[in-house]
Amino acid sequence: MTQRTLIKDLASLPDGPVRVSGWVETVRDQKRVQFVILRDESGSAQLVNPVNDETAATAATISGLMHGSFVSVEGDLKADERVKLGGLEVKVRELTVESVAKDSPIADDSSIDKRLDWRFLDLRRPEAQLIFRVQTTIEHAMRQHWIDEGFIELHTPKLMATASESRAELFEVPYFDTTAYLAQSPQLFKQMAQSAGFGKIFEIGPAFRADPSFTSRHATEFTSVDSEISWIDSHEDVMQLHETLLTKALAAVVERHGAEIQQHFGIELQVPTTPFPRIPHAEVKAIVEARGHRIERQDGDLDPEAERQISQHVKEELGHDFVFVTEYPSSVRPFYHLRPEGRPEVTNSYDLIYNGVEISTGAQREHRVDVLEAQIAEKGMDAAELEEYLDFFRYGVPPHGGFGMGLARVVMLMLGLHSIRESTYLFRGPTRLTP
Repeated sequence: MTQRTLIKDLASLPDGPVRVSGWVETVRDQKRVQFVILRDESGSAQLVNPVNDETAATAATISGLMHGSFVSVEGDLKADERVKLGGLEVKVRELTVESVAKDSPIADDSSIDKRLDWRFLDLRRPEAQLIFRVQTTIEHAMRQHWIDEGFIELHTPKLMATASESRAELFEVPYFDTTAYLAQSPQLFKQMAQSAGFGKIFEIGPAFRADPSFTSRHATEFTSVDSEISWIDSHEDVMQLHETLLTKALAAVVERHGAEIQQHFGIELQVPTTPFPRIPHAEVKAIVEARGHRIERQDGDLDPEAERQISQHVKEELGHDFVFVTEYPSSVRPFYHLRPEGRPEVTNSYDLIYNGVEISTGAQREHRVDVLEAQIAEKGMDAAELEEYLDFFRYGVPPHGGFGMGLARVVMLMLGLHSIRESTYLFRGPTRLTP
């Protein structure tokens, strides 16, 4: 049997025998000739079957094919510039139906919830598959940088005895004769790696938030991109790492998928320049209010409209899609964010906003155990529940910092998608646990 060829590789082959396999997109059943558009994981091609006495059995099979049926075809490849789809076609010699499809329960105009119900069918769309090819390229580019720079990849546990950051938004899980919690982030464990002397680490893994939000950017389970580095002078070192990773990721996406992104999403993706703009939180508030939006949150944290406004300001004034909002108030930051000397009201931290939406939080961590204990008490938390975490700092730890970033948000914003539901393979939200 001829070895299967991916459709994307047909153009590089000479005319002659080939074998292709995939699912049927369309059938044009004419009196003297049949055309089938076949799609596999790499692209689409046209099959042609002249109808005559010799091909009658194959013609009958093709006439009965439903959209979505999987078939394998032995045939003869022929280049023909008149064929709109790729300038080539495959003349069918033998067609085998691997599995027969029923009528699809979804259509192009189906709602997002309907499409999520039938996600395995929804993902057959070429633009849907492109989303996850882009995601793969992003992860590979970042991982390549980390490895080239001597980082260690970790896989931290997702079952925890105590909260990773706070008791808010925690999923409780029965665990033998006690209760465990699903990790909100690898925060504690990536800091432990600094105490262990690893120096530079990264992880791409699941995180869980029991957040009842139904917005376009929230999920109860998501993929978190995390990195932590030792021997930093401030959060500036973390921001430099962060922007380098994203610039390399975007460069790889543009090189590998730029034309397809333009075709399917109408976006001419650009590689951002560095450094990304940096604006202190207090200045951001003033800019946003000058643009006519007043932040109503009592804690002073930015709301979604403020994020959109500062992003639009940066785009208009500096032509940049990214902006670091720095020096967040200590009142809205976790206990482990370092507060600069003489300025206890702010932190050495940032949020990174991309195309109007926050995608990441980063900071220099507080590494002095006595300061940590004081800040835990100030936040009204129980230090006894964090004893194991505090032990990391009782035996020496270098100044360090890092960030956590939502992968699906990055992909969503990069491709101009309407919802994180589109950029997540199988979305999990307050009312969705299937498929």
